[in-house]
Amino acid sequence: MAAPAVPAVPAASAVTGRTALRRLADEAGAATAEYVVATMAAVGFAGLLIVILRSDEVRGMLTDLVRRALSIG
Repeated sequence: MAAPAVPAVPAASAVTGRTALRRLADEAGAATAEYVVATMAAVGFAGLLIVILRSDEVRGMLTDLVRRALSIG
């Protein structure tokens, strides 16, 4: 007696569905990790800007720029 034929389409769909669910479950924390990396990069960049802007040379350049921008004529 031969085994009954198994329909290929439903089985393939079930595997695809399970695979898709597995992929979604594997990437559940990926967005959070990306936000953490972006936030840490922004904090590092802000710290670098603070260090640069505290220097006397940069402060003098910015003060001079503002004075020239606000002066008339």
